[in-house]
Amino acid sequence: MAPKYHPTPLSGGDRKALNKELGKARAMANILATRSTETRAKGEAMIQQADKLLCESWNERMWSDGEPIDPSPTVDQAVNGGFAWLEIQCARCKTSNDVDLAALKHPPTTFVHDLASRLRCRKCAKAGRRPSATLLQRSNGLFGLAGGSTASRDCGAPLDRHAEVLN
Repeated sequence: MAPKYHPTPLSGGDRKALNKELGKARAMANILATRSTETRAKGEAMIQQADKLLCESWNERMWSDGEPIDPSPTVDQAVNGGFAWLEIQCARCKTSNDVDLAALKHPPTTFVHDLASRLRCRKCAKAGRRPSATLLQRSNGLFGLAGGSTASRDCGAPLDRHAEVLN
């Protein structure tokens, strides 16, 4: 967009007044831009805190009820809130692994509890079985899942990469 054109007044007093007003407007624009940046940073911090509290609340409800709670936080909310890992365990062979939620391909609105039906154990898949996963609770702040995935921190069985992206 082209800059706004302000016709220069002929008299000296009017030119000085115009320059003064333009200077004030530029200073105010800088002040407002700084405030906008600060407010956006505060807002992002508040959203991150809200996501963390949502994840902690869901984890506590899951612990107290003993089963996955619907609705759960979305995967993006979990990652933003600092809960980027799921503990998983295959329902058939009981192999444990940890899954990095940030590494999974998913739409932004995928709920954590919906991942259970998408994660499969590769070891069991070789045996011709594909048991679905169930969610577990962990007390150390990580979400828990029983099933499988691709991103593993443990030395459990390798997990099926193809099953995680079903929508």
